[in-house]
This record gives sequence, structure tokens and C-alpha cells, in this order.
Amino acid sequence: MIQEKLQERSNNQCELCTSTSDLTVYTVPPRDTESEENSILICENCNTQINDESKVDPNHWRCLNDSMWSEVSAVKVVAWRMLNQLRAEGWPSDLLEMMYLEEETLAWAKEGAAAEVTEEAIIHKDSYGVVLEAGDTVVLIKDLPVKGSSLVAKRGTAVRRISLDHENANHIEGKVEGQQIVILTQFVKKS
Repeated sequence: MIQEKLQERSNNQCELCTSTSDLTVYTVPPRDTESEENSILICENCNTQINDESKVDPNHWRCLNDSMWSEVSAVKVVAWRMLNQLRAEGWPSDLLEMMYLEEETLAWAKEGAAAEVTEEAIIHKDSYGVVLEAGDTVVLIKDLPVKGSSLVAKRGTAVRRISLDHENANHIEGKVEGQQIVILTQFVKKS
């Protein structure tokens, strides 16, 4: 039986987060044949989050830091998709840069993610119209008073490793003098 083979392969743990409770077989789309090559053993928590974007807890997926190195293609495909889905958090971008997928595995990952990627994406652009991505460094082009504090973020300040607001193309976040702040994209330029 496929579940027994996957339990043996995974040492009876979720192949994404290593949880040992409520394990189930997950066949990685668009593949629909349950097999060792097409399926992974995952816990109920991972399964729920993969299938319902509104329930995704970014911190849970820090487990991908380990599981992305799996030798199992199906595990790599799910890790790649989740890291891409969470890219705006910042840290997943770093992991994606380190991750290597064989051509065939990458094609599989993109094939299943294509529908998600084509949804209307919010694009963040700096004051010059240059597209910003999570993890970029920007420079402030104007002195900005920070709401709720006496801090004034000075013009020319570099804000490293920005994160993007999923719901507003005009907002990015970054640290200035150790304080996490929201910055309007019209006041930055990509460096």
C-alpha cells in the first residue's frame, strides 16, 4: 500500500514539517495518480494550509528550511510552491535563491503553480516605476516622520530586505533604526 511505503520513506513523519500526528497521503497536483513518485506523506496542518490559502501561517512554513533539501522530487515541488506563495515574507526569497531543482522537477512545480501565479498579482513599484520585490534594498528619497514615534527616517537612508504588503501596492515594510515601519512606495527608489 502507498501509505506504508511513504511512512517507511519518511520515518512516519510529515515530509514537510516532521510532525507525527494525523498523517495522510497527498498527491502533488497536477499529478493525479497516487504513487511514491507523485505523493508525499503530510500532516493535517500542512494539508489544510496547502489547500486553503486563507489558513496559511508563514511561521509554520519555516520548516521548509530543512525539507527543501529532501531527495524526494514531490517534497521539493511542494516546498518550492509554498516558498513562492510566501515570498513577500522576505525569508522565503533567500531559501528560493539557495534551492536547486532539476529541470523536470521545476517544470512540475511551475505546472501546478501556474494557475495560482496568474491570479491578479499586486505589483509594487518605486517612485521611478521600477518593480520592487521582497528582500530588495531601497533608499528613501524624502525625510519621513514615522507615525507614533519621534523618529524621522532621513532622506538617503537605505532600507534593506523590505517586505511587501500583499493587499496594497503602495505599501512596503522595512526596518529603519531598528524599528519596523510601513513606507509608501512613492518615497523610495530601488538601489
